[in-house]
Amino acid sequence: MAGRKVGIVGAGAVGATAAYTLSMMGTCHEVVLFDIAPGVAKGKAIDMAQASYYAPQGTIVTAAETASDIKDCDIVVITAGVPRKGDMTRADLLMINAKIMKDVVTNIKENSPNAIIICVSNPLDVMTYVVKQITGWDNNRIVGLAGALDGSRMAYQIQKLTGYSARQTGSLVIGDHGENMIPLPQKISVGDIPLAELISESDMEGIIDRTKNGGAEIVKHLGTSGYYGPGRAIAHMVEAILNDSKTIVSSSVILNGEYGYKDVAVGVPVVLGANGVEKIIEMELDAETKEKFALSVSSIQDGIDILNENNFFEEK
Repeated sequence: MAGRKVGIVGAGAVGATAAYTLSMMGTCHEVVLFDIAPGVAKGKAIDMAQASYYAPQGTIVTAAETASDIKDCDIVVITAGVPRKGDMTRADLLMINAKIMKDVVTNIKENSPNAIIICVSNPLDVMTYVVKQITGWDNNRIVGLAGALDGSRMAYQIQKLTGYSARQTGSLVIGDHGENMIPLPQKISVGDIPLAELISESDMEGIIDRTKNGGAEIVKHLGTSGYYGPGRAIAHMVEAILNDSKTIVSSSVILNGEYGYKDVAVGVPVVLGANGVEKIIEMELDAETKEKFALSVSSIQDGIDILNENNFFEEK
């Protein structure tokens, strides 16, 4: 990956924060932004390029005039999509965002044919599945932001409760990136000490609940979704891939028999490296967690079914 070029489609709050974070970290040689809103990508790219003067390493930040100008990227991050509004049904939202995804991914396939795609658009797991279906690429080249964000939110909750550094706290969240996510604080440690030895069972349940509502808590105060957390989580995944660091992080990936499921995207722990998803890690799940995981997969499958019922994948 000599070029270390990252494209970001969607220069709203999350996409722009990811781009800014990458430029400040010096992770990439080049970041190219694209947004359908006229001037947004251009203005933010100029601002970031000027800010990168103070970064440890110079990063070239530019804006693409059209989606087809996202060319020869090593990684493309997709944040494009619309939020649910008014009387819009889940099916309406799915179809709108899936059509946006189809346009974006078709351009990526043509202009960055060797890229690894990181999907951030919601509903995350279903959109990750859409990327797979539209590209037809190997599963390892398609990965969705899930546990990298949800895990950091759980680590924050643990730090708030214990006072111990979040940097030495594990973060493991599996399942869908939504209401059926499965935080697993019982499987992680703070430093080398299992969390279960540091806090009570009721505290553990509280952490699970607050992690699941971590995004909603931000919306309550801000009136909009968070973007610093997602932006930094995206940068973490990009860095793992570009540096071939073999980092373990929960991500939404296409399963092929792992955990007993096939042809569905869902959050599980994976190893990220130069090939994208280097390995899917299969953990032993207890009966209760298996049940929760099945519910997660079922909710994602419901979304895929809506697309199939509307002949989305047959449309040209």
